[in-house]
Amino acid sequence: MARSVNKVILIGNLGNDPEVRSLPSGMKVVNFNIATSEQYTNKNGEQVTQTEWHRIEMWDKMADIAERYLKKGNPVYIEGRIRTEEWTDKEGHSRTTVKIRAQEMSLLGGRPGDENVSASAGSSASSASASSGDGQRRAAPQPAAATASSEPAVDDDLPF
Repeated sequence: MARSVNKVILIGNLGNDPEVRSLPSGMKVVNFNIATSEQYTNKNGEQVTQTEWHRIEMWDKMADIAERYLKKGNPVYIEGRIRTEEWTDKEGHSRTTVKIRAQEMSLLGGRPGDENVSASAGSSASSASASSGDGQRRAAPQPAAATASSEPAVDDDLPF
């Protein structure tokens, strides 16, 4: 049987403050939208910006972190899985929603003095990270900072 993968990585900005709900079981769920944009030049030479909106869902301790730290406009890194939900509305019409169930989250470009905030569905809780789920410990991804230099890197201790 072939292996399949359902993985999404997004870096975008929150379009709204997180919406938090508490379920009767005591679990928390948070939903918010993030926008990702790409720019290109069309065949007429005009700059075009295309924006996609993504509905994000977080559960348990990740929802606590999102509720505490995420605000409209924040840049955020999200890693998760695509989930499709189907239901019938009050008028009897079939509806479909596509959500991203987040498994990893990192707040990017925080306010001065704030610690970097990241959460993972599989790490243990701390002041800057939270967990829910399978108990496996995974480091939250940190986007690499690009550096540019006019001089080539030289390392005299290379083993080859």
